[in-house]
Amino acid sequence: MPQEPENDQKPGGGVAAVERAFAILNAFRPGDASLPLNEIARRTGMYKSTILRLITTLVQEHCIVRLGDGSYQLGSMLLHWGGLYQAALRLDDHVPPILRRLVQETGEGASFFTREGTLRVCLFRVDSSRSIRDHVHTGDLLPLDKGAAGRVLANFDRTLTDPANFPTQPLIATVGEREPDIAAIAAPVFGPQGSLRGALAISGPAVRFSLDLVPTMSQALLKAAAELTRRLGGDSSILDRADSLTALSPP
Repeated sequence: MPQEPENDQKPGGGVAAVERAFAILNAFRPGDASLPLNEIARRTGMYKSTILRLITTLVQEHCIVRLGDGSYQLGSMLLHWGGLYQAALRLDDHVPPILRRLVQETGEGASFFTREGTLRVCLFRVDSSRSIRDHVHTGDLLPLDKGAAGRVLANFDRTLTDPANFPTQPLIATVGEREPDIAAIAAPVFGPQGSLRGALAISGPAVRFSLDLVPTMSQALLKAAAELTRRLGGDSSILDRADSLTALSPP
């Protein structure tokens, strides 16, 4: 049975009523056009009386809409907030910290690329601290058909790739395609509606992409790409459920 809290103040400083209101909003999942009260209660574990009390305010603030059949759907205020978030969203605030963490975790250089016609451009780059490393610089224009990041940008763009051919494995690895003896692993970063925002990549001398290190490196890349995808308003499920690479093979 759901338990009704005795008061709204929580030991950690949070407000229980606010958390319960967010629980109602979070009860809605992809594909839910609307939800009846019974289903909201089941998903949240709250009493119907509590839900109805909170929904009154959520309806007043246009966060929830009550339909004619008595069910509920998300309201227009959420779209308004989403628009404000997207307008204020700057890659500069989100990409560099993730690149720095990738370098710390893998020891290799990390880059973020976007597509520019038939080429790819490096928008952000954090170098490895090692003296022998892959030399990529912010602003570099590189081939789209060579290198792991280029292949990600070519294959994961839903506006260019037929749904039947859309990749199920989000990691692409290459050895020696762009530069001899350089290896790279890249993953896509998505935005709203499945849009491709860019490719996140780590690269360095192929000898350092060994059998014992590649799984850990690719897992760090998947985690970083998933986090950046969520920050940019995208669906990270393909990244969250992906398996790490176990090896790299030369072309």
